[in-house]
Amino acid sequence: MIGRHPDNQVPELKDYNLFSSDPVLQRAVARGQADWRRPELLRQGAEYGSEATLRAAEDANLYPPELHTHSATGQRIDVVKFHPAWHTMMAMARRNGNANLPYCDTRASAWSAYGASMYMHSQIESGSGCPTTMTKACIPVVALNPALYAELAPQLLSLEHDPRDLPLAQKTSITIGMGMTEKQGGSDVRSNTTRAVPHGSGPWGDEYLLTGHKWFFSAPMCDGHLVLAKTDEHGSSCFFVPRWRPDGSKNPIHIQRLKDKVGNRSNASSEVEFKEALGVRVGAEGRGIRTLIEMANYTRLDCALSSAGYLRQGLVQALHYTRNRFAFGRYLAEQAAMQTLLADMALESEAATVLAMDLAARFGSSDPADLAWRRLLTPAAKFWNCKRAVGFCGEAMEVFGGNGYVESGPMGRLFREAPVNSIWEGSGNVMCLDVLRAVAHAPDEAHGVLDQLQAVASQAPELLSQVQRLRRELMLPPEVLEAQARRFTQRLALTAQACLMLQHASTRAANAFIASRFDPDWGPVTGISAGTPHTAELLQAAWA
Repeated sequence: MIGRHPDNQVPELKDYNLFSSDPVLQRAVARGQADWRRPELLRQGAEYGSEATLRAAEDANLYPPELHTHSATGQRIDVVKFHPAWHTMMAMARRNGNANLPYCDTRASAWSAYGASMYMHSQIESGSGCPTTMTKACIPVVALNPALYAELAPQLLSLEHDPRDLPLAQKTSITIGMGMTEKQGGSDVRSNTTRAVPHGSGPWGDEYLLTGHKWFFSAPMCDGHLVLAKTDEHGSSCFFVPRWRPDGSKNPIHIQRLKDKVGNRSNASSEVEFKEALGVRVGAEGRGIRTLIEMANYTRLDCALSSAGYLRQGLVQALHYTRNRFAFGRYLAEQAAMQTLLADMALESEAATVLAMDLAARFGSSDPADLAWRRLLTPAAKFWNCKRAVGFCGEAMEVFGGNGYVESGPMGRLFREAPVNSIWEGSGNVMCLDVLRAVAHAPDEAHGVLDQLQAVASQAPELLSQVQRLRRELMLPPEVLEAQARRFTQRLALTAQACLMLQHASTRAANAFIASRFDPDWGPVTGISAGTPHTAELLQAAWA
């Protein structure tokens, strides 16, 4: 307890260390064999929790980006101007390795170290995570074009943030965005109409001129974008489209408007028109969708990590508030009803963190069992962590009462940020259908993942029955299973979380998680079962 404030108003949570106060994250880093990164993560944790960083994050969202399509003399410039605080957050993400750490450091454990940084950054400022994670995810895709990668690798792997709007050759570091969705199709990218016409060959390979539009063009001030477009002969291909042409002229990518989003306000999302914009092919011709789906697998990992960060931040804010707010003769955290809610939130946060960090660690592995886990659990973790974050952040806001529903506090922005990860890189139904596609593509791999779960679940009869139920559902006709895709994916994610909790959480936390999550009454009204033992210990262990 910090102690009762004279006017019973809770002081702002600031100047605390996100890493040293998070036992679950520390254990996950150690399991991922990334303790070599611990001094740096401690530094980052202090930086993220400092008042200066909190103010920068606040300002980046209070003063959103501004679009300027033309210069004073009428020239087309398509410039998005950002508040200096945005660049502060982008520079922090960059130097902390969020844009490239697993490719700068070839140790498998770098993925766990990376996951910890992404998880912490998302708790404080989420908008800067969008161009940062896209840059990281694009690296293996750009590498499919050796000449292009040789040119861009030093800038992609740089730990500096270069905010200047200059041609690629003049930049010390670059960011890369994506352009897939169009107004007539959305997630159905096969209905895209943007065309790519051959335009000879250049230093980076086959060049094309792109004409068309993108309905969501993420982070338009990135130095380049990976874009999906169709050629006449081979269907959709992936193209690298730079903001500036190699000759120093501006590429004709015309920003029509910036999206007025519910959240993620610090980041610019836009609609654009290509007017014969120069692009260079990346990956095999006609395989553009498959190429960008591979990139999406990396960004979906980040959605799971980021949403776990939202849960963690919601929990920490709720614990801080209830430990300092006095009502009805006791602190809120000492009230029985509040304790059961907070304990449930602590379990939810721990399970989300364990699932996301375990997945991050497997991204550094080439073991076939880990590859199978990644293919099946990446969309499942993205679906479940992101889905749970929306309701969880609303619950955390409610803990504050009216104090949570004002913009001067921390909960409004966190609540608005939560839905974006559920929507970006494939909404809930898309993720669930991707789980089923992974099953259909490699059923033996899916059963292998269930074998991994069963080996752990054998310790808990109730959990073992969930694995057995998943096996039975895998045998259903595809059209029947598709109609149950959301239920199947929810059960898969919960079972995976429960098994990971059995392996890595305390016995008390694991038992409480299993007892609550597979209780038919759990869900509509969040809270662990009345009379669950050791509730106070669960809360004490959640935030050091």
